[in-house]
Amino acid sequence: MKKGKGGKLILFATQTLCAFILLHLICVEVFDFKATPSQQIKFGGRQILSEWKSSDLSIGVKKDDQDQSLQYLLTRLLGGEDRTKVESTGFACDSSNSWSLVCVTNRPVKIDMRTAHVHMAEPKGVPILDISHDEQMSLNNAPEKVDCEELIAFCNRATNVTTVVRPYAMQGNPYVINDITPVTITTADPPRPTCDHNHQHPAVIFSSGGYTGNIFHEFNENIIPLFITSRLLKSRVHFVIVDHKPSFIQKYQRVFSRLSDHEIIDPATDPSVHCFPGAVIGLKFHKFLGLNTSENPQGYYSMPDFREFIRQTYRLKTRSVFETRNPPILLLISRQTTRKFLNQAEMVKMMEDIGFRVIIASLAKEMSNVEKFSRVINSCSVMVGAHGAGLANEVFLPDGAVMVQVRPLGFQWDVDSFYSEPGPGMGLRYLEYMIKPDESSLADVYGLDHPVLTDTASVAAKGGYEAARAMYLDKQDLRLNLNRFRETLIEALGFVRDHGIVTEA
Repeated sequence: MKKGKGGKLILFATQTLCAFILLHLICVEVFDFKATPSQQIKFGGRQILSEWKSSDLSIGVKKDDQDQSLQYLLTRLLGGEDRTKVESTGFACDSSNSWSLVCVTNRPVKIDMRTAHVHMAEPKGVPILDISHDEQMSLNNAPEKVDCEELIAFCNRATNVTTVVRPYAMQGNPYVINDITPVTITTADPPRPTCDHNHQHPAVIFSSGGYTGNIFHEFNENIIPLFITSRLLKSRVHFVIVDHKPSFIQKYQRVFSRLSDHEIIDPATDPSVHCFPGAVIGLKFHKFLGLNTSENPQGYYSMPDFREFIRQTYRLKTRSVFETRNPPILLLISRQTTRKFLNQAEMVKMMEDIGFRVIIASLAKEMSNVEKFSRVINSCSVMVGAHGAGLANEVFLPDGAVMVQVRPLGFQWDVDSFYSEPGPGMGLRYLEYMIKPDESSLADVYGLDHPVLTDTASVAAKGGYEAARAMYLDKQDLRLNLNRFRETLIEALGFVRDHGIVTEA
């Protein structure tokens, strides 16, 4: 009977002590890491998180014109219960959007670049375990002896926070997410407790993996989400980029340099330990090629704000079609592999006859030079192209310009979300030309009576997304009916003229 009571005492004591620690985690303030000697317990000579001093991180909190500290601004990246949590505990993750997962801590962190581990300090006043001498003696004198150090270690492990994030904006994309390097966020002891580099500004950790190299995905999953996530910090932020792709970094160097005052950190080439006063892991995603002001911290920015940011970043001179040239310039995105315009020469002649000056963009090398190509697009009043990544260049068009999407036969997977819905949010007019079966090259292969042309939904029904994509995006070219397409272009020209072109060529 005595033995049973002793076991209950041990269990009660363990539960009580762990509950004590968890209560402190919730109730105490954040950010003061000075611990009293009674709170500093070492195991095997390793430094524990409660021993961190603010001097170790050289924290210097700067304030903006509204007297908002960086720690405060970090909390603005979250909303609702998540914001309350990060304000009270110093850490929370926002998974309210089904696409993205973003974790925020306004506690000082040590990031081990070699292991992609983010070690958070415990909140102020929380001992790893602090029990009185009498309590230790009471436990040690129990009918069943208790090893106090083992009990301490057990309770510490029970209160550790560990979260793993693959820092990519499109969490719901199964074709990408498993290839993104995972980042572990934890309150466990850092194996390398010394800071090799101390920083005064927080870190934003994200991946440049996924579909980089494709301009639609570059803006959709990287550039716009990065703007949403980091713009609020007003360049006082360090970018830590996992899955580092030099070509992507070079391509958008202007964007990175305007969003951050610091050099990009590449964990693949820098295996040291960096210390920051806070961190954001992951990027916020709102919608395809756009952002929702209602989801921003305090409505700080909108899609027009992003467009203005892009104009300033690439020094684009034309803000509106009011300022474009006469005759109006039409940019034709000419694909060279799939969804080619088979009668392109006739299309161009017809465009010129209507009254456009036509620029043909066909070389991938030319279009990948964002700095130069963005200026070409910015001078245009109309952009025309078949469904594909090149249409994402609409972000560089002036306000009031017209984007015309030629929609191939059959494949309609998220076509509206990708281009027709974002256009108006950018201040653009959106028109589309839906081809008919006799305008598709598939008619030459299968004949107009084949289900591939008469019942396009059956292809997806039988083979799913991959089959539909292979058939209608990868194997299809376009031969437009010039008389019908002419009507769409005349409508575009009317929109442009309504805005009034005032500059003569």
